[in-house]
Amino acid sequence: MTRTLTRPPARTRPRPLTRPPVRYRIITASLLTVAALYFLVPVYWLVVSSTKSSADLFGTFGFWFSDHPHPLGNLADVLTYDHGIYARWFANSLLYAGIGAVCATLLSAAAGYALAKFPFRGREAVFNTVLAGVLVPGTALALPLYFLFSELGLANTYWAVLIPSMVSPFGVYLCRIYATAAVPDSLLEAARIDGAGEALIFGRLGLRLMTPALVTVFLFQFVHIWNNYFLPLVMLSDSDLYPIQLGLTSWTGFADRKPVLYQYTVGGAFLSVVPLMVLMLVLQRYWRTGLTEGSVKA
Repeated sequence: MTRTLTRPPARTRPRPLTRPPVRYRIITASLLTVAALYFLVPVYWLVVSSTKSSADLFGTFGFWFSDHPHPLGNLADVLTYDHGIYARWFANSLLYAGIGAVCATLLSAAAGYALAKFPFRGREAVFNTVLAGVLVPGTALALPLYFLFSELGLANTYWAVLIPSMVSPFGVYLCRIYATAAVPDSLLEAARIDGAGEALIFGRLGLRLMTPALVTVFLFQFVHIWNNYFLPLVMLSDSDLYPIQLGLTSWTGFADRKPVLYQYTVGGAFLSVVPLMVLMLVLQRYWRTGLTEGSVKA
């Protein structure tokens, strides 16, 4: 009786990653450099212009500092002009964008999670309605919303801007797609077997696993509300309720009669982009974490 010896299969070594050709790397780096310049040059101009006086703003080269820059004095003038109205606009923008983005993120997370993990009749119809909401521009809804809030007595109040800002169809769409891929059904079933309720499962498991998507929804909604101009223009008539964008536009309207407002507008625009840059730097680590999740196979 002969015994046949079988050799174990040879361990396959992973093929080393090949670097793309030099010309492709040069083209990619060039395109990225052009894109970076496209976005950074306006910010650089804003930084330079915020250090100039009103005369230097129009009488000197736009991309270089004047002979006597005074950035701190200019920013102090912006914050103290008209009894500190800019500080009130800044606080209003933080209120609208902060509360609106947080509420929109939580509502989008709950709706997206429910559409992804709970089968019910008409689920796809609801999701398609949400997709239709993504395609509707916000400017088309501003006037109907104004008539609605006028009937409710909420026009020219904080609620007139806050309530529409709490709804994000794109956030619901993104959370549904991400929850489908990132929240395993087996994990939810294990939690249910252990006796956890649906609210506890959503709060302890769903929200944590959906963190990269939630950060994305929060940042997109925060930037959208912060830069929103048309909705506050339609809803608000009291300047004390204005956000930054609407307030700076009102300064521009009076700049022909008071030229110093040109410099105040530039300084106010510079201050308005600082929170967005800080927010991007703080939240980008959550994106890196989300990109690396699942990249290592156990």
